[in-house]
Amino acid sequence: MSMPNLANLAACIEDARLAVLDTDPGPPNPTDFNSLRGRLVTAREHLPPLYQQAVADPLIAILNQLGRDDFTDLLINRSDLAAILFDIAQTILQNGEGYEPRATDAFQEIISDLYDGFLSAEDRVGVQPPDNAVIAPLVKWGNPQFGPYTFPREATSIFGSEAALVSLPPSNTRRGITAWAALGHETTGHDVLHADNGLQQELAAAVFNGVNNAELGNHLAHYWRDRIDETASDVMGILNMGPAAGIGLIAFFRGLNAAFTGVPKLRSEGLADDVHPADILRGYLAAETARLLECNDAAAWADAIEQETDNDVDTIRLAGQVITTENAKASAKAVAMAIVNTPLFSLENQSLGNIQNWRDRDEDIVAELIALIGTPGTVTDNLERGFFAAHAVAAGVTAALAPNANIGVIFNRMLDILKSMHDRNPSWGPLFVMHPGDLARHLAYMPQAASTHVTVRKAPARPGRQQRRIQ
Repeated sequence: MSMPNLANLAACIEDARLAVLDTDPGPPNPTDFNSLRGRLVTAREHLPPLYQQAVADPLIAILNQLGRDDFTDLLINRSDLAAILFDIAQTILQNGEGYEPRATDAFQEIISDLYDGFLSAEDRVGVQPPDNAVIAPLVKWGNPQFGPYTFPREATSIFGSEAALVSLPPSNTRRGITAWAALGHETTGHDVLHADNGLQQELAAAVFNGVNNAELGNHLAHYWRDRIDETASDVMGILNMGPAAGIGLIAFFRGLNAAFTGVPKLRSEGLADDVHPADILRGYLAAETARLLECNDAAAWADAIEQETDNDVDTIRLAGQVITTENAKASAKAVAMAIVNTPLFSLENQSLGNIQNWRDRDEDIVAELIALIGTPGTVTDNLERGFFAAHAVAAGVTAALAPNANIGVIFNRMLDILKSMHDRNPSWGPLFVMHPGDLARHLAYMPQAASTHVTVRKAPARPGRQQRRIQ
């Protein structure tokens, strides 16, 4: 195993920094009641029936109940609720009115793919359907000051929505490829963690016990446990998108810090009131999660991510207490193992790593896609089958890290591939398809010829996860 080539990492960091400095706010929120309601009624017709019924119709019905006066009062006195209302509205309006259509469809495809990858029946063999079985989140652009974020279904259900939402800054329609690698954190992390009742609480207990059993001190055990939502989301992102999500996290955070402080470096301090672990801990957690992936290059990727994190270490101070680098690394290892390997009652005693992982076949698909994604030309139809949106983003990030990579070309090629996949997504057609991953043939017999020679174009993208495209 050779170390991954990160020769273009500095350019990826600069790409992230420039994206953060681009404060384009995206489409303004329509604060006029009649205008908002009228636009929603028109835009809903451009959504598939699944989202008309689950998102658009409930919001329009609630607006009708509110009326102009209560709507105005909501805007003035309940800015928290207004923010959720407008974000739901923007998911409908931006899809229906064609805001940045290529990037929006590409964004929707990766979110749909990541969500489907964990919640579809094909991946959950032996695991009951999620307690809060909902459709994939809708996407929107806006609020660049918050970076990538999600409103989970607990929040959007206030306005009757049956789907979460995920937001990216509008600058990411044009640049910032590593921000796209963070989408696994938002979707397979925050949104999926809330799909099964008790899952987050079980993970918190497993993490607390894992760090305590490693004899690393009560402070570290509490620190990680109290940040379980963000911590588990980092791990889930890597399980679903592979090591590219881990190194992408390093580049993305360095770009963010460069934009805000002028220094492209991971932060070694974690404040007591920050729900996220310190950047340095997240780097070590990414390395240890990558080490648990079921692919031959896992250790090489983990070593590379760990080395990049080592390069940024200062005095590590977590919630006011200084922690040695050795203990920080050891705690990250214990946390990664607890989240990936612990059998969970809420998942019928399956572990997250059993339900989803990144394997050699995934890395093979990424390698093939890199050849396509780094060159101009049309997306050929015979390469649009046998892989998933997560592979396309992983390939984009990995290709962008290679020596002398043209990040702009790679970013646009990635969007083209994702857009092409979205155009074939059954959930965005005229029928009610909640999880496209369920649309798979269950064969009684695999012919010998098929089992002895399987190409990337025809093989299931991941063991246990069947073709999502109807052949």
